[in-house]
Amino acid sequence: MTKEEFSVVAPSLPHLPGVYKYFDSYKTLIYVGKAKNLRKRVSSYFNKTLDNRKTVVLVSQIRNIEFTVTDSEHDAFLLENSLIKHYQPKYNIELKDDKTYPYIVIKNERFPRVFLTRTVIRDGSEYIGPFTSVLAARELLDLIKQNIPLRNCTLNLSQQNIEKGKFKVCLEYHLGNCKGPCEGHQSAEDYDEKLQYIRHILKGNISVVLKGLKAEMQELAGSMEFEKAEIVKQKMTALQRYQQKSTVVNPRLNNIDVVTILSDDKSAYVNFMMLQNGTIIYANTTEVEKKIEDEEESDILSLAYAHLRERFNSIATEVVSSMPINLPSSEMTLTVPKLGDKKNLLDMSMKNAQIFKDELKRKSSLMLTNATDDQHMQTLRELQEALHLPNLPVHIECFDNSNFQGSYPVAAMVCFRNGVSSNKDYRHYKIKTVEGIDDFASMTEIVYRRYKRLLEEGKSLPQLVIIDGGKGQLGAALKSIQQLDLMGKMTVVGLAKREESIFFPGDKTPLQLPYDSQAHLLVRRIRDEVHRFGITFHRQLRSKGTIKNELEEIPGIGEKTATELLQEFKSVKKISTLTEREMTRVIGASKAYIVWRYFHGQD
Repeated sequence: MTKEEFSVVAPSLPHLPGVYKYFDSYKTLIYVGKAKNLRKRVSSYFNKTLDNRKTVVLVSQIRNIEFTVTDSEHDAFLLENSLIKHYQPKYNIELKDDKTYPYIVIKNERFPRVFLTRTVIRDGSEYIGPFTSVLAARELLDLIKQNIPLRNCTLNLSQQNIEKGKFKVCLEYHLGNCKGPCEGHQSAEDYDEKLQYIRHILKGNISVVLKGLKAEMQELAGSMEFEKAEIVKQKMTALQRYQQKSTVVNPRLNNIDVVTILSDDKSAYVNFMMLQNGTIIYANTTEVEKKIEDEEESDILSLAYAHLRERFNSIATEVVSSMPINLPSSEMTLTVPKLGDKKNLLDMSMKNAQIFKDELKRKSSLMLTNATDDQHMQTLRELQEALHLPNLPVHIECFDNSNFQGSYPVAAMVCFRNGVSSNKDYRHYKIKTVEGIDDFASMTEIVYRRYKRLLEEGKSLPQLVIIDGGKGQLGAALKSIQQLDLMGKMTVVGLAKREESIFFPGDKTPLQLPYDSQAHLLVRRIRDEVHRFGITFHRQLRSKGTIKNELEEIPGIGEKTATELLQEFKSVKKISTLTEREMTRVIGASKAYIVWRYFHGQD
């Protein structure tokens, strides 16, 4: 990425703390960095003279920049570390070690010990952190021990052992650092009461503690006990320096998805974050165009989440959302938090969605919405050269499939003429000849129907046809192209689902257009447009009730029964794997047998 190319991207970077990620031309993550101010930090790579050879090579390979905003520089530091360990980018090799950040653990045992550890063991113990500074964590532990006597021995203080008098108090008891629960001098109830005070401090609920310490300091000062007042003041200072625990790295939040939505009159903006092993490993914001009047945000979010979950291969069993939504699987749980760690994650997700929404207008020039006719032609010439097309692609068409939770599949085709969308040429398709959900067969059908119709009507063919979905979908489309004897009369390419990698028929290695080149941006815009158009059509049909699910096609099964099954089990795919007994409790034995036999035949 050149300095000129970065100048176009720079306005999208906020003046906020967070993590930035650099990708090369193959969409490979090559570097992760943290920043107190994202725009200033990333800009320094392109606006300053670089002396380090490694950094010069890194910058020369950057083709794409992504970022995630965090609540603090502390969280950015932790997120950077976890992403490096998860993805192991090659330019972070010097940071790729076995170092882990420390936690303060409240051990799951009778008379729990409180100590520092770098190892998280899932044994029911409470882990607070991680801390970026071992010194800060030790200071906090020392502060706690100065105020609350706790045991630090490893004895098994069961009630039976204490009653038998197996233990004797040690030096810590005589120094006043422990109240001697080993000899029964302190009850478990009293110990747990003091432990609750520690939990408040460790979890950042220190306002009440500070208020009490301030009153104590003022009382001591009023009594002319200035030395004691100074000690209390030092305790307050230590507490105020304590950094609250992180929301981006939290071992208690394991394998969950977070989804939030913002919307205006025309579009909705869905942010999706994926947490695995207590760490955010992916964050994405997607725009969804609204073409249905008064459509509920929960319906948009349900559909968008199902799409994003599949797209990014999420394995989460819990979804944290800003509102109740329908889940893709009955085995998943939904949480709409009001307080705590999960609420903090929601707030972070919402902040990233808001930034995406605010910056989208600034990126309009990247999406060619304000380009002149000459600029559009220049972009088409650039695309022709990049794809080695025999003719200038003044007419481009793009196809995409869409289905949701077992509903009959639909498809969409968008058309671009002279580099801009031609809405009057857009087409929606209801799949007619394919039984069940078969994306490849559906693609074969719609491509055949589209170009058979153009041939019959004597209309011109496009110079470029884009099949969204990669090699598999491309192969399905080519069956129809060959059947219609159109091979060589137009160029047909596949577009990978997760990125703008372009596949040509028979090629093993995809073509990657330079990031932020006008040709690349045009392809991206076409892809986004066919996604929006297809999803919108699917939502319209669902809102009108015109899409029937596959269950309603089973003889003897009506809309009411099909609806009951989908409400309980969420998808036709899930229902197809059930036993008769599992369905019987919902729809009765006779209908359960009919549905089971439909999916399993005589077996």
